[in-house]
Amino acid sequence: MSAAREGSGREDFREILRLVRPGTRVLDVGCAEGELLELLAREKGVDGQGLEISPAGVSACLARGLAVVQGDADHDLDHFPTRAFDYAVLSDSLQQMRDPRHALAELLRIAERAVVSFPNFGHWRVRLALVTRGRMPETKALPQPWWSTPNIHLCTLRDFTALCEDLDLRIDACAALASGKPARAINPALPIENWRAETALFLLSRRGESKASGPAVAYDLLGEPETATLKR
Repeated sequence: MSAAREGSGREDFREILRLVRPGTRVLDVGCAEGELLELLAREKGVDGQGLEISPAGVSACLARGLAVVQGDADHDLDHFPTRAFDYAVLSDSLQQMRDPRHALAELLRIAERAVVSFPNFGHWRVRLALVTRGRMPETKALPQPWWSTPNIHLCTLRDFTALCEDLDLRIDACAALASGKPARAINPALPIENWRAETALFLLSRRGESKASGPAVAYDLLGEPETATLKR
């Protein structure tokens, strides 16, 4: 899943950096060349590990001195022990998974919290392209033509929040991302955000679980101490 990170900008990386608590254990699923893991290790002192399918990506991670396992996230998430990590990160790759529902459930089995970002197929530019041109849209968040894109399960914010509800997941924080612009904290339950958010980033946990290792969210999506979780 390396291709999803090429040329997509690093706004999501900056927000992930703000969300993750210092010194925690982090699994980066589809870590590509290890840019995010290296950033987290340098800035937050995390104990990070990557899962990457590309041999070139694995080699690049090893060259950076990062811990990485070569594997296919569609199959190999099942082999990780339960609660082996504090955070599992799936950045701009959910839409490429063969079974996104299973992948999301596995992230929250492997880790106490999951950070997930994906392009929103409900964004107004996507809707406009479909209505006016009758063709699959190409936007900054979805740059490839339909015949070459790795995206096989695109979804909207409403689709994703419904899936979280079905899996009994709690949305602790959410932000809308756009290329070259600061992240904007949002309530994904608001219908207007399904039109406005080009890319969305979620911090998730399981409902009803005690957070013995610390507060649910140490820092919010603006880098400030979190005082309350998002109410849905």
